[in-house]
Amino acid sequence: MEYIGYFASILIGVALGLIGGGGSILTVPVLVYLFAIEPVLATSYSLFIVGLTSGVGSFGYFKKGLVNIKTAIVFGIPSIIAVFATRALIVPAIPTEVITIGNVIVTKSVLLILLFAILMISASYSMIKKDKKTANENKDEKQKFNYPLILIEGAVVGILTGLVGAGGGFLIIPALVILSKLPMKEAVGTSLVIIAAKSLIGFFGEGEATTINWQFLITISAFAIIGIFIGVILSKKMDGAKLKPAFGWFVLIMGLYIITKELFY
Repeated sequence: MEYIGYFASILIGVALGLIGGGGSILTVPVLVYLFAIEPVLATSYSLFIVGLTSGVGSFGYFKKGLVNIKTAIVFGIPSIIAVFATRALIVPAIPTEVITIGNVIVTKSVLLILLFAILMISASYSMIKKDKKTANENKDEKQKFNYPLILIEGAVVGILTGLVGAGGGFLIIPALVILSKLPMKEAVGTSLVIIAAKSLIGFFGEGEATTINWQFLITISAFAIIGIFIGVILSKKMDGAKLKPAFGWFVLIMGLYIITKELFY
């Protein structure tokens, strides 16, 4: 099962490099179901893996001038504050047993994995549906900021990232395209920078009670980074946008499977 987990870690990076986002949504399920990591700890590990992988992936976009620093700062600040506060204050405050429904006891771990599954289903919808806006539509538009919505969106993404350990690229990219009028490729590059910053800061906002297996964490991160380089190479030979809906259906099935497994088995 561990070998499958290492292979799946490469696929996380491949998806991130090939379709520009969404790959990180697989990190927690891989850690929980293939490496038997406890869900709360898995969300913490995911922050590090996603943050480091996204950071490495953003270098290519920096070289091509496809990272909008001003947008990254405006969107990133509320997101970073929210994710840090969530990991340092909200997650530790969640009780071990949250609620009892009939014979089902919803524990902290089950709650977080269910939240993650709901996020997976939401992410799958954004991947499956056809994008109405394209890079060309925004190409000649002057950039303008809808500050209230950007601040709210940044905070919401930060809280979700802090709770479930996902990068949230499927939320950030549409927000940057619609609210900041960025071309799609620039939105992807900027999104990777935001994800890297908030995920790593959120990870280091963990309490001292969290015991980190650094050897395991760095090994998985290395496989994911190998994957992102493979994804970038493949993206030059195939259209990631065409593969996105298929990946979305896979994520949808995974999300439904997790909900069914956690509630009924």
